[in-house]
Amino acid sequence: MHLSLHEFAAAVLRLSLWLVVLTAVFVPLERWFGAQHASRPRREFFHNIVYYVISSLVPIVVLSLPTALLAVAAQHLVPDALTSALQALPLWARLALVFVVGETGFYWGHRLSHELPWLWRFHALHHSTEHMNFLANTRTHPVDMVVTRLFGLIPLYLLGLAGPSVTGSGAPALLLIVGMVWGFFIHSNLRWRLGPLEWLVVTPAFHHWHHSRHDHINRNYASTLPFLDRLFGSHYLPRHWPAEYGTDTPQASTLSGQLLDPLLPAKK
Repeated sequence: MHLSLHEFAAAVLRLSLWLVVLTAVFVPLERWFGAQHASRPRREFFHNIVYYVISSLVPIVVLSLPTALLAVAAQHLVPDALTSALQALPLWARLALVFVVGETGFYWGHRLSHELPWLWRFHALHHSTEHMNFLANTRTHPVDMVVTRLFGLIPLYLLGLAGPSVTGSGAPALLLIVGMVWGFFIHSNLRWRLGPLEWLVVTPAFHHWHHSRHDHINRNYASTLPFLDRLFGSHYLPRHWPAEYGTDTPQASTLSGQLLDPLLPAKK
C-alpha cells in the first residue's frame, strides 16, 4: 500500500512539473503567435486541468491489463519466423515500423470515432472546444482515449512489433509519449505555416481543420503522419485557417455530465 501511494504521489508530481513546463512554453507562444480570443470562463480552464490529469493517469491504469494480455497472446500467436525476421532488422528499422503501424492503427481508431455513432458519443467531447489551445489535446473522454489507443497498440503486438523479444517492452509506451507530446503542439493556438514540412508531419494548421465546426471535421485524422490521410482520401489543407471551431453535438456544462452522459442511453 505504501508503495502504491508513493507511486501515485510521484506520478502527480511528474504531471505537475510537466504542466508547468507546457504552460511556460505554450502560453507565451500562443499569446505572441496565436489568434486573439476573448478570455474563456474559469470553469473551462478548470475542466481542462482535470482532463489533463485524467488523460495522463487513465492510460497507465486502464491499459496496463489489456497490454499485458496482448503481450501474452502475441507469444502464442506470432510465428517464430516473423519474430526472427524482425529481430534481424536494424533497430532504427524496427522502431520505424512500430511508428508507422501504430500511427496507422491510431488513424483508423480516430476515423471510426467519427464514423460510428456510438463512438462519436464519446469523441464529441474532444471537439467541444471553440478556441484551440494546447490543453485541448487532453480534453478527451476516457473511453474515447482507451479505444483509440488500443487501435494503435493491438496491431503492434499481433504483428510481433511490441514485446521484449523484438523492439523492447517500452516501444508502445514510447509511441504513446511521442504522440502525446506532439498532440500539445498540433492543438496549440499557433498560426504557423511550416512549408514543405507540412508534407512530412502533422502541424497545427493541418489539425485545426480537423476541429473546424462544420465542413471538414471528418478530415485530417492522422496525429503525426499526414501521408495516411492522403493514402485514405481524407486530407485537406488549404492556405487559410478555419473560421470557427467546435461541434454542434450538445455537451453538458458540468464535468460530471460530460463524463457520464455518453454512457447513458441516447435521448430521443
